[in-house]
Amino acid sequence: MPNNQFKRGELYSVINGMASTAVARRLQKNFRQSGLEITIEQWSVLYHLWKEDCLSQQELCNRTFRDKPSITRLIDNLEKQKLVKRMPSKSDRRINLVCLTDAAKELQDRTIDLANQTMNEALVGVNKEEIELVKLVFQRVYDNLT
Repeated sequence: MPNNQFKRGELYSVINGMASTAVARRLQKNFRQSGLEITIEQWSVLYHLWKEDCLSQQELCNRTFRDKPSITRLIDNLEKQKLVKRMPSKSDRRINLVCLTDAAKELQDRTIDLANQTMNEALVGVNKEEIELVKLVFQRVYDNLT
């Protein structure tokens, strides 16, 4: 039996990222107001490199849920900004690793603080139990479709 407590359009807009789009727009605004010239998409690549530096482009595709052309474009732009550099893999010459520069490492704390500030703005009036329920529902939706 289908679980249709929402009208289809309402449910689709929620699952399709209405809230995540609003959070991304606010984070981008907060970056700009702080004088940071990086996009949310670039920040998501940097975020994964801060967690584990020197990843292959394919691994960045996997971790950010982006396709190869999108990752290539993002890395190209991050290279122009001197935030990452491509380095050949020592174990496989066919693979380029994407590594952080010192300039990118210096951005980590500042951007994470802005991301936390943005999430605090977004979660005003939302309690921990509600957050856990949303995480559970979205994980289940993801699991159902993968």
